[in-house]
Amino acid sequence: MTTDSNKAKYEARPWTQWYQPCVSPDIEVDEQSVVQNFDETAERWKDKTAVIFYGRKMSYRDLKDQIDRFATALHDLGIRKGDKIALLLLNSPQFIIAYMGALKAGAIVTAISPLYVSPEIKYQLEDSGAKMIVCLDILYDGVEKSGVKLDAAILTGIGEYLPSMKKFLGSSVLRAVYQKMASPPVELFQREGVHRFQDLIKKYPPNPPQIEFDIRQDLVTLPYTGGTTGMPKGAMVSHYNFGAARQLAEGFWGDVVQEGKETIIAYLPFYHIYGQSVVMMGSLSQGYTQVLLTTPDPDDILEAIQNHKATIFYSVPALYEYLIDHEKTNRVNWKRIKVLISGADALLEDTAKGFEKRTGATIHEGWGMTETTSVGIVSPYGSAKIGSFGVPMPGCVGAIVDAEDSSKFMPVGEVGELVFKGPTVVKGYWGKPEATQEMFVDIDGETWLRTGDLASMDEEGYFYFYDRKRDMIKYKGLAVFAREVEEVLTAHPQVKEAGVIGVPDPEVGERVKAIVVLEREARGRVSEEEIMKYAAEKMAHYKVPKIVEFRGEVPKTDVGKVSRRELREE
Repeated sequence: MTTDSNKAKYEARPWTQWYQPCVSPDIEVDEQSVVQNFDETAERWKDKTAVIFYGRKMSYRDLKDQIDRFATALHDLGIRKGDKIALLLLNSPQFIIAYMGALKAGAIVTAISPLYVSPEIKYQLEDSGAKMIVCLDILYDGVEKSGVKLDAAILTGIGEYLPSMKKFLGSSVLRAVYQKMASPPVELFQREGVHRFQDLIKKYPPNPPQIEFDIRQDLVTLPYTGGTTGMPKGAMVSHYNFGAARQLAEGFWGDVVQEGKETIIAYLPFYHIYGQSVVMMGSLSQGYTQVLLTTPDPDDILEAIQNHKATIFYSVPALYEYLIDHEKTNRVNWKRIKVLISGADALLEDTAKGFEKRTGATIHEGWGMTETTSVGIVSPYGSAKIGSFGVPMPGCVGAIVDAEDSSKFMPVGEVGELVFKGPTVVKGYWGKPEATQEMFVDIDGETWLRTGDLASMDEEGYFYFYDRKRDMIKYKGLAVFAREVEEVLTAHPQVKEAGVIGVPDPEVGERVKAIVVLEREARGRVSEEEIMKYAAEKMAHYKVPKIVEFRGEVPKTDVGKVSRRELREE
């Protein structure tokens, strides 16, 4: 098969046959800023509940009023179009108000992980060029220790939007967090440039500046990649990218969901592009109700789903795996949830099957990257294939190219690097032209995003994930996919989780090493040799781990992925 005929297979878009009848295979992105879209939504659904935060409800009217007040305050404090504002906040009404208020003032947002320590905070503040920070008071110590000089700091306490701190601290996870951290001293607020969030909301009227946006050029946010290759990089996400992400979701789900009618559980962290784009922004643009949770406490999540009759639930594989054996999982009527999505990491087949067996509900897997505004490929409604992360969304094209020579398209069914094009692909990396150039590849005069993911496509247009390109292990010249080995190991009845990496060895290239976490009752009873023997019965000899190490846990990223980077660095 020639390269041209391979390319034609992808450009024929065989996946469109799985779209719902009302879904068009193409979209034309509206020339509308995120700010304009929100204002229109807030006006249309002004009396509807926008946010529920541990019992506190805010309508779209009230939310817009506070956003407009905050934007007015920022303008008076000197923020102008193009300035950067950092957010160091947990999921809360303050995050939404600060985020949208910053956009209304013409600023660009960069959200920082609440898990970051001072050196990481320092790097993101300096790399993004942030002038100001909106910060949770108990996290401000990390900003102080970073030593970065900012024009202003706006501090807020989590209790400012709670009807009852007692209810909030009813969660054991939240109680443990707050017992370890202290609010800053009162003297801090006497410093020049330090402000209280609520004081600004009360002081200023809802009279934000009128900003003209170029939706294709002006940026909304700079979310930072995980830094798995070099230092983290800020992806330049424009108003156009967010508009496309919104319309792709609207178009792809068709009549399954309805504007102004859905309730979404918002526990995924908003600082991460997944929670920020598909949960927070997707909800605000569609008039949904967001039930905000600050931490991924399974009991809180299950209670929120049931009590608020959630109809949309975005999550990650690690939580679905945990819920399979959780005693309270059956308290939820999972079949009532219209859109049940897993993203941010590959969903193991055992997890998908186990969850469906326990709940009767099908998980629809999705794929996206920071560089695609977290949107790109999703399992079509009612036609999900276990093992596949879905099909490209309207207006998008995915293809598989040779992992070593990206100018060559691979035949259907063969593994190579996934390349992607569509309106959600970002402009590049902030301040890093060389890295931007490396993220794209030109094939026959067309620009594609290099994803770094090894995948394949079947004849029906479904895509299947194998591994990250950098996580592929070469043993005597043979390719070993870390994820494939992990999936085999976790199918062992006594294995709770596993992480697999390659260990350099001059004789063979890399040896396969497995870091294994056993179920509690199996610890001390299952040997390394037993794990290797089990693997040898399930896969080719060269894929079998040559080194097995037992641990109490494997390191995870902040969205629940096995952090192979940390394992390699060790």
